[in-house]
Amino acid sequence: MVKWAAVMEMLLLTAAATAVAVVAAQCDPEQLSACVSPIFYGTAPSESCCSNLRAQQKEGCLCQYAKDPTYASYVNNTNARKTIAACGIPIPSC
Repeated sequence: MVKWAAVMEMLLLTAAATAVAVVAAQCDPEQLSACVSPIFYGTAPSESCCSNLRAQQKEGCLCQYAKDPTYASYVNNTNARKTIAACGIPIPSC
């Protein structure tokens, strides 16, 4: 019985670690490369940019980027907010 409980605990821990890794893998800032021009220069976002933003927003990535010092200045700038709004995505409140 003790061995069975230990095996189940290991399986649960492994499953939880795998789930976290999968979520982290889905938040890929390179997915937003189609949005470079709108974010930096304020141009209109392409459909590719908008679809990538929508996918990243659904995964909660925009908030992760906003809190990450590496990406925060890009995600929190005025053009980024305009791009998000132009794509019809609500500005996340993180």
